[in-house]
Amino acid sequence: MKLIGLDPGLQNTGWGIIQVDGNRLSFIAGGTVHTDKKAPLAERLMQIHNGLVAVMDEHQPDEAAVEETFVNKNPTSTLKLGQARGIAMLVPALRGMPVAEYTPNLVKKTIVGTGHAAKEQIQMMVKTILPGCREGLSADAADALAVAICHAHHYQTNDRIMAAGGAR
Repeated sequence: MKLIGLDPGLQNTGWGIIQVDGNRLSFIAGGTVHTDKKAPLAERLMQIHNGLVAVMDEHQPDEAAVEETFVNKNPTSTLKLGQARGIAMLVPALRGMPVAEYTPNLVKKTIVGTGHAAKEQIQMMVKTILPGCREGLSADAADALAVAICHAHHYQTNDRIMAAGGAR
């Protein structure tokens, strides 16, 4: 199964794609969709949409996972981030893909073992878990890969629970 993780942002939306074969995770690709910060909001949202559509067309993932929005002190920034997140959820949903959501703390806890890990710790662990990950991967792409890894872990855990007769 091919998973795409998305770390939404109005200026930089990170994306990362992994292949899941049983317990084995492999790096496929990662990058960032950048927007023009001088452009009107609607145009920036369209840039995110178009960039993610291009990624989906190229890599054809099976499922998506998106990091949930955390609340900033600035409500305007939080609303704009929410709009970018909406686009990040809409693009895979329009393709009929399942879209999972994970809190930033759960992603960090899954990858590093603590819910308050620094970005540098996330990047180091992503490169450790996905050895094929190239150097120079942006923090946004590393965060997106962490979301994909988190989804792979929790998806497999849920499958094991279901196989054992439990409820999801």
